[in-house]
Amino acid sequence: MSKKNTGDGRRDVLRDLAVVAAAAALTATTVAASHRNLWFYPQIFTDAGVLHRLSDGTNTLLVPLAGCLLLWWRRTRPVAVSLALVAMCTVAPVIPATAIGLFTTAAQCRVGTTRRVAAVALIPVLYFLATHWWSFESAQSAQVTSAVTGALLVVGAVGWGLFVRSLHERAERAVRESALRAEQARQREREAIAREMHDVLAHRLSLLSVHANALEFHPHAPAEQVREAATVIRDSARQALEDLQHVLGVLRTPLDPGAEVRTEPPQPTLRDLKHLVEENRGAGMRIEVDLDLTEADSLSEFTSRTVYRIAQEALTNARKHAPGEPVRLTLAGTSRDGLTLEVTNPLPATPSPVAAHGAGQGLIGMSERTALAGGTITHGPTADRYRVTARLPWAT
Repeated sequence: MSKKNTGDGRRDVLRDLAVVAAAAALTATTVAASHRNLWFYPQIFTDAGVLHRLSDGTNTLLVPLAGCLLLWWRRTRPVAVSLALVAMCTVAPVIPATAIGLFTTAAQCRVGTTRRVAAVALIPVLYFLATHWWSFESAQSAQVTSAVTGALLVVGAVGWGLFVRSLHERAERAVRESALRAEQARQREREAIAREMHDVLAHRLSLLSVHANALEFHPHAPAEQVREAATVIRDSARQALEDLQHVLGVLRTPLDPGAEVRTEPPQPTLRDLKHLVEENRGAGMRIEVDLDLTEADSLSEFTSRTVYRIAQEALTNARKHAPGEPVRLTLAGTSRDGLTLEVTNPLPATPSPVAAHGAGQGLIGMSERTALAGGTITHGPTADRYRVTARLPWAT
């Protein structure tokens, strides 16, 4: 058993002892009051002489103290303890212990169970009021007053227990919601890292694959072309490793929702679009670019980065699925109309063997990025061309 569990057990024992002692002290007060005909719960068996037989000698405190001792099991058997104390309340002044038992039942048990126990506790009150209605009308009977007081104590104990139960449930719900929010944050972080890894590595590795395939199918190419392809392969592999190290560095960084700054690798934006196009052209792609942007400098970094990543993935897909086909990239927009990015290419006559290995993660990533930026994206074949069109708001 751990020290923590041992400490919790000791605290529970001390708490139970304190509750029993407090109940005994309060019960002694109610016993003293009963000798002056002051009751806090209707003694429905008084006329039968039960109370008189119990009040002889030292037996005056035996039943009340026995009721107090029952509170030792109130947390493990709250319903049984409460019902036993309610029964004892009809013959002895044990209302303090009964109130504690009812409170524990309301705080620990289901609402339906609490209602039934409370109804049982109110039965003696209702019975006494029904059989002593004439006394209630004359307002002279101390027993009728005790019945009303008993009803108020029962309702108060149950109501307070339900209130405490609601506080506990609210605290537990807050803990669960906090854990859910943390898990959602971790999930969003994983998804962002997955998108980043796919966008970065898919582009680099596809360039590497293009040049490696060129070497494979043209083994007798001129030495200058072989040297150029080997240089591109080396640079692409090196850059892919660097990008992977950056992304893994983010992945290893502990998630801290309260942190103001999170270390991330530098992100490309529209300023790097020209370099992206030239890099793909160096891999043999024929790309025609049509840019018509005004106030591009006022575009937010997030939107600029999103447009770059969508263009990067669209060009990567065109290179994989339609190798050798010309590609047209159009980017236009204003702060009033928003941004429109369109990448089109003719459909290949025969499917690319590389395309068969695609898992569609690129299209999923583009859709997620566009949705995060508040835009829309469509993709698919139209007539004899494949078209990717993304529309984004102009965020500044």
